[in-house]
Amino acid sequence: MRDTYGREISYLRLSVTDLCNLRCRYCMPEDGVCKKNHEEMLTEDEMILAVRAAASLGIHKLRLTGGEPLVKKNILSICERAAAVAGIREVCLTTNGTLLAPLAEDLRRAGVDRLNISLDTLNPGKYAHITRTGALPQALRGIESALEAGFERLKLNAVLIGGFNDDEIPALAELTRRYPADVRFIELMPMTEHEAFGRGAYVPASAVLSALPELLPEARSDGVARLYRLPGAKGSVGLISAVSSHFCTACNRIRLTADGKLKPCLHSDREISIKGLGLDEMRREMERAILDKPACHAPLSATRRSGAGRGMNRIGG
Repeated sequence: MRDTYGREISYLRLSVTDLCNLRCRYCMPEDGVCKKNHEEMLTEDEMILAVRAAASLGIHKLRLTGGEPLVKKNILSICERAAAVAGIREVCLTTNGTLLAPLAEDLRRAGVDRLNISLDTLNPGKYAHITRTGALPQALRGIESALEAGFERLKLNAVLIGGFNDDEIPALAELTRRYPADVRFIELMPMTEHEAFGRGAYVPASAVLSALPELLPEARSDGVARLYRLPGAKGSVGLISAVSSHFCTACNRIRLTADGKLKPCLHSDREISIKGLGLDEMRREMERAILDKPACHAPLSATRRSGAGRGMNRIGG
């Protein structure tokens, strides 16, 4: 289905939970989120109904997010049922990787095609600081387990934070030599809650090009990421300029939060509830969400915050 600006909407990002086992400083409050009543959250059946409604509108790519989706006890069932929905061609999952090692093979068998793993630093002390509760060896073991389970086109996502990990750009990019995986540097977005960094944290993705002048541009594209490659590397280096150079004209997605709110645009507080609806009603509301997509969100910067109305953990990262 096309929106009113002619963009083909083919991608649904579904948050299965707003809970997480980590407390990353740019995403989660130190004490975690205020846990909602079970009745306020989408059930597994409602999630699958939403995927069916989306597929009926031509959406064929599904990404399961959180919070941390692997804290969800029924995540394997959700994956398996979602992958079986007619019209869904690709099921992806975004995770911090710390719970991945014992689940990687099961996720593959359940129909997950691709994994994105968050990895902001290779320094154990800095990893413990940024996540508050995490341990770097667990995340690295998660990456290795994903590769052992046969996941291809693995993506390692690093949020680029000035004064924290911008000095690690070469080391993080070097992972594309160590693993058959892409490393993607993502600009820090000025979301509405739990901001823990000053203005200097907002550095453009172009800083990666300055730090790695040997990068060679690739002819192929990968959604919103501009791709480069280190000579001889197994994977690519991707730059996602979510703040300095938005990609609204190519936006092909809608989002569904764990409490059942459709968000036509990440950086707008516009939300459409589908909690408790049947298939046909969900389809109608999704049509409305797609037609409600704005041409572009308001500009973002260190001083111009997102109008999302929620932090990323409550939307779906």
